[in-house]
Amino acid sequence: MSEQLTQNNTEITDEQRANWVRSQFQKANEYLATKGIIPDNVAVSESRYLPPFVAVWKLNTRDKKSFWVISGDLPTDHMPISAALNAREAIRAFALHWQLKAEQIAQAGFTDQTQQDFANLLVSRAHGLYDLFDDEQLWQS
Repeated sequence: MSEQLTQNNTEITDEQRANWVRSQFQKANEYLATKGIIPDNVAVSESRYLPPFVAVWKLNTRDKKSFWVISGDLPTDHMPISAALNAREAIRAFALHWQLKAEQIAQAGFTDQTQQDFANLLVSRAHGLYDLFDDEQLWQS
């Protein structure tokens, strides 16, 4: 599999880790399919994961397009590969995108509690993603 972001994951077994990675890969593929994007393969060496929190996949399509897809204990989302040079930069790009999206929801003045909860979730996860992006120890080879 891809290089893992390194962190002390002693509380999770190798089998649990492998199952989580597999389920997140399936989740990412299914998510793209709901957007009308059919993945062909994954760029394993450029994808990163930190079970059980986040996985960032570089997925290539049959029509030669590539996307960063994020999944895990956060909303599944995607962006064009051109938005980030690598998985670390993709994490930062998702964090910034989610902060902007949450701000748009707030600016729109939605009174729907579901929208407000979603905006709060985006802000919370964006902060967590930025912390991951900013943690040098996680990104050492």
